[in-house]
Amino acid sequence: MTDELLTERAPGVREAQGRPRVGFVSLGCPKNLVDSEVMMGLLDRAGAEMTPNAEAADILVVNTCSFIDKAKQESVDAILEMARLKTAGSARKLIVAGCLVERYRDEIQKNIPEVDAVVGTGELEQILIAAGLDHPAPVTGAASPFTILNGNGHADVRPGRESLAGTHKDGTITSAFRPEGDRREEQGRFSRATWDGAGAQLPQYLYDHTTPRLRTTKSASAYIKIAEGCDHPCSFCVIPNLRGKFRSRRFESVVAEAEALVAEGVREITLIGQDTTCYGEDFGLKDGLALLLDRLARDMTRVGGLTWLRFLYAYPNRITGRLLETIAKHDNICKYLDVPLQHASAPVLKTMKRGGGAEIFLKMLAKVRAAVPGIALRTSFIVGFPGETDADFEALCDFVAEAKFDWLGVFAYSHEEGSKAFDLAGTIPKRVIEHRRRALMKLQKGISRQAMRARVGKTFDVLVEGESEETPLLWEGRTQLHAPEIDGTVYLNDFGPFEALTPGAFYRCEVTEAHDYDLVARVVGRASKEIPGEVEAPEFAGVGVGR
Repeated sequence: MTDELLTERAPGVREAQGRPRVGFVSLGCPKNLVDSEVMMGLLDRAGAEMTPNAEAADILVVNTCSFIDKAKQESVDAILEMARLKTAGSARKLIVAGCLVERYRDEIQKNIPEVDAVVGTGELEQILIAAGLDHPAPVTGAASPFTILNGNGHADVRPGRESLAGTHKDGTITSAFRPEGDRREEQGRFSRATWDGAGAQLPQYLYDHTTPRLRTTKSASAYIKIAEGCDHPCSFCVIPNLRGKFRSRRFESVVAEAEALVAEGVREITLIGQDTTCYGEDFGLKDGLALLLDRLARDMTRVGGLTWLRFLYAYPNRITGRLLETIAKHDNICKYLDVPLQHASAPVLKTMKRGGGAEIFLKMLAKVRAAVPGIALRTSFIVGFPGETDADFEALCDFVAEAKFDWLGVFAYSHEEGSKAFDLAGTIPKRVIEHRRRALMKLQKGISRQAMRARVGKTFDVLVEGESEETPLLWEGRTQLHAPEIDGTVYLNDFGPFEALTPGAFYRCEVTEAHDYDLVARVVGRASKEIPGEVEAPEFAGVGVGR
């Protein structure tokens, strides 16, 4: 995700007298970004005004990431940066939110005295008390719970390495969690006993369709978080400790949010969760994700307006035949699957408490490709996990060469206190880990280059996102094979029959040139799925670029 500085809501909008101005920095993944949008929505409804100018803010908020060491350091750096601004500027309060708070709640305020309040991942609604806005200003009119903003305009968004009552408001669900999660809790999976300063209560919050939200993504695209938390036992990961047990949003709540977003002009919706393929299991639903996708695809086709629907983060053993059938049969569901495999060596995967192996994964990928021809596949791997031998790494490289993923990310193993892997023997030297990471990325670069070259001369529907940050001579877009923020880019250097392009509109484009991860294309006409008529161009008010 590119660095983006939030801008003011629209030209001519001025801060009301006495209305506190809030500067917001959001770090990490799309799931964290949705949390930021929810907190900004709550602040906005309570009478605050978002500002892109941190130096002019009365209240500064940093929503942190704590996924791996680099993410933690980035979060600390951002907090210190805002602390300096508070000391030198007009800000009265500095609030720290997010995953870092769940891990280091007491230490943050002890070691950084400029921090006035902390808000954990399960306490988003407490942002109002932290900001001194726990007595919201009266709301006039019947405003939508969603305030849709123009592109990238209200927070510094930086890339990152519903309470129970809100989730089950009708009170008909007697058990809030999956039996698997309850068993894992009894086994100590979510324990924070070794985390000094961390609260004992696991997060339980999950927003719903009535929650106000200020959207910061580009005008045509939006995320919907359909679930929160995770029950899986992966030994390298502390996200369950940070986010709590897996819990799904109510089916109709997700549908209502999607309808509201489409009504506001969103053309692409990406469903997210730590594991979207577990969606609905806490309600007793089988194939809940497939059911949700089918409902959204059908409903949005009748309503019109939603061109692309996708989901991120599938667990390999939960990719069912029904899920694949659903992806294949709906034109507006992107032919795209993100399935983090983490490794391919069976011994490493066993120690990771993941299971599987190269042969099992290759069969799964063949099944996926047979069911959904032309599907784009993305995965991620961890190199340098404790005990990973040269033979294990070679097995991983052999698997990647045979699997030929369209997109692939590689993480260097991060030694996280509180994870089951923290006490494992066989720690790999950092220089060896980095060598392996670079070698695997070099291998994937060659695979990607061949895949990109195979697309030259072919035509695709492209969602145009706007002028390139690199040069005004190019515009940027994505095909359905590119997820927002994480995959390559389609650069447009020829507008074809159009004098100008409209950000947020779809065009039919022919690929003319290929690079390692990106494509160059020319516009040949209006996209095959484009809704008749022009898409109104969004207004961009003072878009600023972060560091």
